[in-house]
Amino acid sequence: MDGFPMSYLIAAPDALAAAASQLAGIGSTLESANAAAAARTTSLLAAAQDEVSTAIAALFGTHGHAYQAVSAQAAAFQAEFLQSLTAGSSQYAAAEASNLLSLQGLEDAIFGAINAPTYALLGRPLIGDGANGATPGAAGGAGGLLIGNGGAGAAGATGQAGGAGGNAGLIGNGGVGGAGGASTTGNGGAGGAGGSGGWLYGSGGAGGVGGANLNSFGFGGAGGAGGRAWLIGAGGIGGAGGAGANGGWGATGGSGGWLYGDGAAGGAGGANTSASGTAGTGGAGGNAWLLSSGGAGGAGGTGPSIDGQGGFGGHGGHGGLLAGAGGAGGAGGAGGIGGTGGLGGDAGWLSGASGGAGGTGGLGSIGTGGLGGAGGTGGLYGTGGAGGTGGTGATQGGGGGLGGNAGFLLGMGGTGGSGGSSGAGFNGGDGGAGGTGGWLYGNGGVGGNGGNGGAGVTGVSGGHGGNGGAGGRGGLLFSDGGNGGNGGIGGRGGTGLQGTNGADGTYPSGNGGDGGDGGAGATGGNGGNGGAAGRGGLLFGENGIVGRGGAGGDGGTGGLAGNGGNGAAGNASSPHGGNGGNGGNFNGVGGTGGSGGSGSVMGAHGKTGATITSAGGNGGNGGAGYDASLGNIAGASGGTGGNGGHGGNYGNGGTGGAGGNGAAGTAGTNGLLAGDSGGNGTAGGAGGAGGTGGNGGSISGNAGAGGSGGRGGAGGAGGSGMDGRSGADLGAGQSGTTGGNGGDGGTGGAGGAGGKAGAVLGKGSTAASGAGGAGGDGGAAGTPGDGGSGANGDATHLDGGSGGAGGNAGVAGSGGNGGANGSGVGAGKDGTAGLGVDGGDGGAGGNGAAGQNGENGVGTGASGSNGVAGGKGGDGGAGGAAGGVGTHGGTGGAGGQGGDGGHGGSGVNGGNGTVTSGTGGSGSTGGNAGAGGGGGDGGKGGAAGSAGTHGGAAGTAGDGGAAGKGGNAGQAGAGGTGAAGANGTADANKGAGYAGGDGGDGGQGGNGGAGGKGGAAGTGTGGHDGANGAGGAASDGGAGGAAGAGGAGVDGGGGVAGVNSGAGVAGGDGGAGGKGGAGGAGGTGGTALAGATAGGDGAGGVGG
Repeated sequence: MDGFPMSYLIAAPDALAAAASQLAGIGSTLESANAAAAARTTSLLAAAQDEVSTAIAALFGTHGHAYQAVSAQAAAFQAEFLQSLTAGSSQYAAAEASNLLSLQGLEDAIFGAINAPTYALLGRPLIGDGANGATPGAAGGAGGLLIGNGGAGAAGATGQAGGAGGNAGLIGNGGVGGAGGASTTGNGGAGGAGGSGGWLYGSGGAGGVGGANLNSFGFGGAGGAGGRAWLIGAGGIGGAGGAGANGGWGATGGSGGWLYGDGAAGGAGGANTSASGTAGTGGAGGNAWLLSSGGAGGAGGTGPSIDGQGGFGGHGGHGGLLAGAGGAGGAGGAGGIGGTGGLGGDAGWLSGASGGAGGTGGLGSIGTGGLGGAGGTGGLYGTGGAGGTGGTGATQGGGGGLGGNAGFLLGMGGTGGSGGSSGAGFNGGDGGAGGTGGWLYGNGGVGGNGGNGGAGVTGVSGGHGGNGGAGGRGGLLFSDGGNGGNGGIGGRGGTGLQGTNGADGTYPSGNGGDGGDGGAGATGGNGGNGGAAGRGGLLFGENGIVGRGGAGGDGGTGGLAGNGGNGAAGNASSPHGGNGGNGGNFNGVGGTGGSGGSGSVMGAHGKTGATITSAGGNGGNGGAGYDASLGNIAGASGGTGGNGGHGGNYGNGGTGGAGGNGAAGTAGTNGLLAGDSGGNGTAGGAGGAGGTGGNGGSISGNAGAGGSGGRGGAGGAGGSGMDGRSGADLGAGQSGTTGGNGGDGGTGGAGGAGGKAGAVLGKGSTAASGAGGAGGDGGAAGTPGDGGSGANGDATHLDGGSGGAGGNAGVAGSGGNGGANGSGVGAGKDGTAGLGVDGGDGGAGGNGAAGQNGENGVGTGASGSNGVAGGKGGDGGAGGAAGGVGTHGGTGGAGGQGGDGGHGGSGVNGGNGTVTSGTGGSGSTGGNAGAGGGGGDGGKGGAAGSAGTHGGAAGTAGDGGAAGKGGNAGQAGAGGTGAAGANGTADANKGAGYAGGDGGDGGQGGNGGAGGKGGAAGTGTGGHDGANGAGGAASDGGAGGAAGAGGAGVDGGGGVAGVNSGAGVAGGDGGAGGKGGAGGAGGTGGTALAGATAGGDGAGGVGG
């Protein structure tokens, strides 16, 4: 091996393991492909049955088998190679792990030996990082003297400061400071300072965040200062202040290295969490030393929007002496009053870098915006930094920051910051002045523009625009002065105040108050003046241009005149509605526009605000009249609606109030006792008239519509009559009483007249006149009472009483007239007449009583007496007259039924024969049947209602009452039965007996009674006549008496006994029986009356 250089082999176990995995995948794929091809390549079929085809198939099959054998050998080789590769990878990995443990132990042993002396002498390692703070608030350990980072400081406990970060040694970064602890009872703990960077190289550590103050009276903890760098390296960022009732201050950023390294940014100020107090100021940026830039200032903390001061922004750090720009100032924090922006840092004195820009002013939510910070000064030949923009304020806008001056020798002055915008009606902030150019050469900076004035709210003038900043002065040679900034635009004036609206009416007067005149529009704000021009250089320099003046704001629109108050609605004590108040006459004039600002170009003067001529000052609406239907007084009239108020010069007239509804009338009382008439209903109350609509304005404006009339009250219903009493000793049954008349419906109220439209201002169509109000509907007529029924006849007084007449319906109320139209508009619609009702029905007539039956004959052979005729039925009552349009008259009452006639008495039987062989006596005649009573006449139908005034159909007259049916005739009496003939007498001794006598003739049957006459039909005027009553049915004649039976023969006499035992004499023969009597003649049938059937004759008596 001598003479040959030694080669070095490097093995990567991970790469070997990955290669083995890929080889395993390839082998698996090949095995699958071979298995799929085996059947198709080793078992081929011959193409035909000849020997050549068979030989070819065998040849290719052999090749297939050979390929499968080679593939199996290749797979075995691949598996062996894969196993070897995997094993090698595992062995290499195990060797590396073993070597690593050995090397780590070696490293620990070496560094332990190196650091032991320094630990023993200085308490810190020579090489290695410092330990982190272990207990609350503990500082981090220092890094190694040669190499090592400082350890981090530990966070503080409650209210405790955080631990400082450990410092680095020669090379390394400083440790981070620990956060301050939060506190609920006191101030938050301060953040720990960051550790310093290495002496040779390394950045400073960041400062810790201040702890939060969690109560309403303390301070948040201050942030920890950023650690500095020594030779090369950036400073550490300053810690942010903690939030609290007063926010903690942000810490200053660490400075950069002496040779090279930027200063770090300052920490942000802590937020103010209370309703008042101050937010924390941002920390200043760290300075650079020789060749780097300064750090930016931290932003000011935010304050609450209700109140409180936003924090000031931190100042930017200075740039390095030879090269380096100044850091930008931090922005002011937002709050109730905006915080001021921080100053920009100066560039390095010998450098050509620019100064830092000033910070922007913070937003003032209820007060002024924060001022913009001034720009930093440029280096020896550098440009000054731009001034910061002023913050927007709810009141005054913040002023812009001054532009930074150029370097001592050469350079341009910085631009001034623009003024902030203002809130409603307040002035915009002034622009900042431009910076001065370099002493030898350099143009002055341009002045900042003024902020715009805020537009005024109602009745408030617009704010003035801010003035432009002055241009900066130019350098000595060939340098121009800076141009002045432009003035801000003036705010628009607010709209004039609306005239006071009239108060709504209250009683006792009820009238609404008049509206007031509108206020003038507010004045527009003046435009800001342009900034002054900067002076040019002494030699060959020109002055700058004066800034342009800002435009003046437009004047505000004049306010509208106030509306008249609405009239009060009527009530029970003051039923008439109050009148609406008149609208205010004059709208306010438009406000004067603001003056334009002065400048190189004069700002435009603002326009005069508009005076509205199309609206304003509407009249109030009239109050509604009292609705009497809601009260307790029957038939009371509704209240009149109040008139609408007139519009002002440009306003619309008010609408007239609606008339109140009338109250309904009282219902009549029903009769209490038999024979009492029903009481009449009272009339309903009239509806109130609608109020007149107000006139439109004298110049323009639509007229108000008239109010609608009130609805008339419904008439009271009539009481019902009572039924008549039964007939007294001296007369027939009492007639039924008349039903009460229904009350008249109330008249609807008239609609209010429409108002008159205003005159036309200039050309164009006329304004609309008010429409007349609709008339009120008339009240419904009262329902009449029905007539009482007549009483029925009784046994003593057979005739029934007449039915009572039905009550007349009340007259329906008339609809109110529609209100008169205003010019050019149709009149209001007339009200609809009230609904009529049908007349009352007449009472039914009483029924006649039945006649008494005739008495039977008294004594032998006496005839029966005749039956009494039945009573006449009562007449039906007349129907009541219809009430109102299209209604029906009442139906007449039905006539009473006639009473049935009495039955005739029966005749007495004839006497028996009394002499030997005498004939029996004839039976007596039966009594005649009584005639049926006449039916009552039907009642007259009521009169029909009239035709409607707007084409309504006339009502139908009431139908006549149906006539009563006649009474039925009584049953005739039967004839007496003939007496039997006398029996024969016996002969003495042995002679024959005498013959019996003939039976007597039967008595004649009584005549049938006449049927009752049907009643006359009632008539209807325009209605249907009632049907005639049917006549009563006549009765049949009485049946004749049965003939008497012949007398019975007597037994023959007994033989006489012989003398002295001689033979007796023979008995006589019996007598012959008597001849039966003839049957009695049947009675004559009753006479048929109109509408009835005649009675049949009586049947003859049966012979003896």
